[in-house]
Amino acid sequence: MAAGGGCSLRPFSCEQGLLSRPDGSAAFVQGATSVLAGLYGPAEVKGSRELPDRAALEVLLRPKVGLPGVTERSREQLLRGTCEAVVLGGLHPRSAITLVLQVLSDGGSLLSCCLNAACLVLLDSGLPLSALFCGVTCALGPDGTVVLDPTTRQEQDARAVLTFAIDSVERKVLAASSKGSCSAEEMQQCLAAAQRAAGAVFQFYRDCVRRKYSKS
Repeated sequence: MAAGGGCSLRPFSCEQGLLSRPDGSAAFVQGATSVLAGLYGPAEVKGSRELPDRAALEVLLRPKVGLPGVTERSREQLLRGTCEAVVLGGLHPRSAITLVLQVLSDGGSLLSCCLNAACLVLLDSGLPLSALFCGVTCALGPDGTVVLDPTTRQEQDARAVLTFAIDSVERKVLAASSKGSCSAEEMQQCLAAAQRAAGAVFQFYRDCVRRKYSKS
Protein backbone atom coordinates (compact mmCIF):
# COMPACT_ATOMS: atom_id res chain seq x y z
CA MET A 1 0.00 0.00 0.00
CA ALA A 2 1.41 3.41 -0.94
CA ALA A 3 0.73 6.94 0.24
CA GLY A 4 2.02 10.43 -0.39
CA GLY A 5 3.53 11.27 2.96
CA GLY A 6 2.28 14.84 3.32
CA CYS A 7 4.11 17.27 5.64
CA SER A 8 7.12 17.09 3.28
CA LEU A 9 7.61 13.39 3.98
CA ARG A 10 8.73 11.24 1.07
CA PRO A 11 6.08 8.81 -0.23
CA PHE A 12 5.87 5.58 1.77
CA SER A 13 4.57 2.11 1.05
CA CYS A 14 4.20 -1.05 3.06
CA GLU A 15 3.51 -4.72 2.62
CA GLN A 16 2.59 -6.90 5.62
CA GLY A 17 2.58 -10.66 6.03
CA LEU A 18 4.90 -11.35 3.10
CA LEU A 19 7.20 -13.85 4.89
CA SER A 20 5.87 -17.26 5.91
CA ARG A 21 8.32 -18.29 8.66
CA PRO A 22 8.11 -15.38 11.13
CA ASP A 23 5.04 -14.74 13.30
CA GLY A 24 4.80 -11.27 11.74
CA SER A 25 6.50 -9.55 8.80
CA ALA A 26 6.45 -6.17 7.10
CA ALA A 27 8.41 -4.32 4.45
CA PHE A 28 8.43 -0.54 4.77
CA VAL A 29 9.62 1.78 2.01
CA GLN A 30 10.19 5.47 2.58
CA GLY A 31 11.50 7.31 -0.48
CA ALA A 32 14.64 5.42 -1.55
CA THR A 33 14.99 3.72 1.85
CA SER A 34 13.52 0.28 2.54
CA VAL A 35 13.61 -2.14 5.47
CA LEU A 36 12.25 -5.68 5.80
CA ALA A 37 11.18 -6.76 9.30
CA GLY A 38 10.39 -10.20 10.72
CA LEU A 39 9.12 -10.93 14.24
CA TYR A 40 9.46 -14.28 16.00
CA GLY A 41 7.60 -15.13 19.21
CA PRO A 42 6.48 -15.04 21.89
CA ALA A 43 8.45 -18.29 22.05
CA GLU A 44 10.10 -20.41 24.71
CA VAL A 45 13.19 -18.66 26.05
CA LYS A 46 16.52 -20.34 26.66
CA GLY A 47 18.36 -20.10 29.97
CA SER A 48 19.69 -16.80 31.28
CA ARG A 49 17.64 -14.57 28.96
CA GLU A 50 14.41 -15.57 30.72
CA LEU A 51 12.62 -12.77 32.61
CA PRO A 52 10.16 -13.95 35.28
CA ASP A 53 7.70 -11.05 34.88
CA ARG A 54 7.75 -10.20 31.15
CA ALA A 55 8.89 -11.21 27.69
CA ALA A 56 12.57 -10.79 26.80
CA LEU A 57 12.73 -8.62 23.68
CA GLU A 58 15.69 -8.76 21.31
CA VAL A 59 16.25 -6.58 18.23
CA LEU A 60 18.73 -7.48 15.48
CA LEU A 61 19.55 -4.90 12.80
CA ARG A 62 21.31 -6.22 9.72
CA PRO A 63 22.98 -3.76 7.33
CA LYS A 64 22.56 -4.07 3.56
CA VAL A 65 26.11 -5.39 3.20
CA GLY A 66 28.69 -6.65 5.69
CA LEU A 67 28.33 -7.33 9.39
CA PRO A 68 26.60 -5.16 12.01
CA GLY A 69 28.90 -2.56 13.57
CA VAL A 70 28.78 0.09 16.30
CA THR A 71 26.07 2.11 14.50
CA GLU A 72 23.79 -0.92 14.21
CA ARG A 73 24.34 -1.82 17.88
CA SER A 74 23.32 1.64 19.11
CA ARG A 75 20.30 1.63 16.81
CA GLU A 76 19.30 -1.82 18.09
CA GLN A 77 19.25 -0.39 21.64
CA LEU A 78 17.05 2.52 20.61
CA LEU A 79 14.69 0.23 18.68
CA ARG A 80 14.49 -2.22 21.58
CA GLY A 81 13.76 0.54 24.10
CA THR A 82 11.01 1.93 21.85
CA CYS A 83 9.39 -1.48 21.35
CA GLU A 84 9.60 -2.28 25.07
CA ALA A 85 7.77 0.98 25.82
CA VAL A 86 4.65 -0.20 23.94
CA VAL A 87 4.69 -4.03 23.92
CA LEU A 88 2.65 -5.41 26.84
CA GLY A 89 5.40 -7.89 27.68
CA GLY A 90 3.90 -8.68 31.09
CA LEU A 91 1.27 -10.76 29.28
CA HIS A 92 4.00 -13.14 28.09
CA PRO A 93 6.40 -13.74 31.03
CA ARG A 94 9.33 -16.14 30.58
CA SER A 95 9.11 -15.91 26.79
CA ALA A 96 11.28 -14.43 24.03
CA ILE A 97 10.33 -12.03 21.25
CA THR A 98 12.92 -11.47 18.52
CA LEU A 99 12.63 -8.67 15.97
CA VAL A 100 14.94 -8.88 12.94
CA LEU A 101 15.33 -5.85 10.66
CA GLN A 102 17.12 -6.20 7.33
CA VAL A 103 18.16 -3.00 5.53
CA LEU A 104 17.38 -3.39 1.81
CA SER A 105 18.34 0.12 0.71
CA ASP A 106 19.41 3.33 2.46
CA GLY A 107 18.48 6.57 0.75
CA GLY A 108 18.41 8.58 4.00
CA SER A 109 16.37 8.67 7.24
CA LEU A 110 17.22 5.00 7.81
CA LEU A 111 16.55 4.93 11.56
CA SER A 112 13.03 6.32 11.20
CA CYS A 113 12.35 3.80 8.42
CA CYS A 114 13.50 1.03 10.82
CA LEU A 115 11.17 2.35 13.54
CA ASN A 116 8.22 2.41 11.14
CA ALA A 117 8.97 -1.11 9.90
CA ALA A 118 9.24 -2.27 13.55
CA CYS A 119 5.82 -0.85 14.45
CA LEU A 120 4.18 -2.37 11.37
CA VAL A 121 5.66 -5.80 12.12
CA LEU A 122 4.37 -5.59 15.71
CA LEU A 123 0.93 -4.80 14.29
CA ASP A 124 1.17 -7.67 11.81
CA SER A 125 2.14 -10.15 14.55
CA GLY A 126 -0.93 -9.28 16.63
CA LEU A 127 1.08 -8.67 19.83
CA PRO A 128 -0.85 -6.58 22.39
CA LEU A 129 0.42 -2.97 22.40
CA SER A 130 -0.34 0.01 24.64
CA ALA A 131 0.21 2.43 21.72
CA LEU A 132 1.73 2.65 18.27
CA PHE A 133 4.91 4.56 17.49
CA CYS A 134 6.58 6.04 14.45
CA GLY A 135 9.98 7.42 13.56
CA VAL A 136 10.54 10.87 12.04
CA THR A 137 13.98 12.18 11.05
CA CYS A 138 14.80 15.89 10.76
CA ALA A 139 17.92 17.48 9.27
CA LEU A 140 19.02 20.98 10.25
CA GLY A 141 20.52 22.81 7.30
CA PRO A 142 23.58 25.07 7.72
CA ASP A 143 21.18 28.07 7.73
CA GLY A 144 18.93 26.50 10.40
CA THR A 145 16.13 25.33 8.09
CA VAL A 146 14.43 22.08 9.12
CA VAL A 147 14.18 19.36 6.47
CA LEU A 148 11.81 16.48 7.29
CA ASP A 149 12.63 12.92 6.19
CA PRO A 150 15.97 13.91 4.61
CA THR A 151 17.71 12.01 1.82
CA THR A 152 21.28 10.76 2.22
CA ARG A 153 22.57 13.90 0.47
CA GLN A 154 20.51 16.18 2.72
CA GLU A 155 21.87 14.34 5.78
CA GLN A 156 25.45 14.81 4.54
CA ASP A 157 24.89 18.55 4.04
CA ALA A 158 23.14 19.00 7.41
CA ARG A 159 24.60 20.56 10.54
CA ALA A 160 22.60 18.10 12.66
CA VAL A 161 20.37 15.07 12.07
CA LEU A 162 17.78 14.12 14.70
CA THR A 163 15.44 11.12 14.79
CA PHE A 164 12.49 10.90 17.17
CA ALA A 165 10.38 7.86 18.08
CA ILE A 166 6.92 9.28 18.80
CA ASP A 167 3.97 7.51 20.40
CA SER A 168 0.47 7.62 18.91
CA VAL A 169 -1.44 8.48 22.10
CA GLU A 170 0.11 11.71 23.41
CA ARG A 171 2.71 12.28 20.66
CA LYS A 172 5.39 12.01 23.34
CA VAL A 173 8.99 11.09 22.57
CA LEU A 174 9.82 7.46 23.41
CA ALA A 175 13.42 7.72 22.19
CA ALA A 176 15.64 10.16 20.32
CA SER A 177 18.93 10.04 18.46
CA SER A 178 21.00 13.01 17.32
CA LYS A 179 24.18 13.55 15.34
CA GLY A 180 25.89 16.92 14.92
CA SER A 181 25.30 20.13 16.88
CA CYS A 182 22.14 22.14 17.47
CA SER A 183 20.78 24.48 20.14
CA ALA A 184 18.01 23.50 22.55
CA GLU A 185 15.70 25.86 20.66
CA GLU A 186 16.51 24.18 17.33
CA MET A 187 15.93 20.76 18.86
CA GLN A 188 12.48 21.89 20.03
CA GLN A 189 11.79 23.20 16.51
CA CYS A 190 12.73 19.81 15.02
CA LEU A 191 10.62 17.96 17.59
CA ALA A 192 7.56 20.12 16.86
CA ALA A 193 7.96 19.44 13.12
CA ALA A 194 8.37 15.69 13.79
CA GLN A 195 5.26 15.59 16.02
CA ARG A 196 3.20 17.29 13.30
CA ALA A 197 4.51 14.88 10.65
CA ALA A 198 3.77 11.86 12.89
CA GLY A 199 0.06 12.31 12.20
CA ALA A 200 0.60 11.45 8.51
CA VAL A 201 2.51 8.27 9.44
CA PHE A 202 -0.16 7.11 11.91
CA GLN A 203 -2.85 7.74 9.30
CA PHE A 204 -0.84 5.59 6.88
CA TYR A 205 -0.68 2.78 9.48
CA ARG A 206 -4.47 2.92 9.87
CA ASP A 207 -4.90 2.70 6.11
CA CYS A 208 -2.50 -0.28 5.96
CA VAL A 209 -4.36 -2.17 8.69
CA ARG A 210 -7.73 -1.38 7.14
CA ARG A 211 -6.54 -2.62 3.77
CA LYS A 212 -5.09 -5.80 5.29
CA TYR A 213 -8.32 -6.73 7.07
CA SER A 214 -10.57 -5.82 4.16
CA LYS A 215 -8.62 -8.37 2.06
CA SER A 216 -8.79 -11.16 4.61
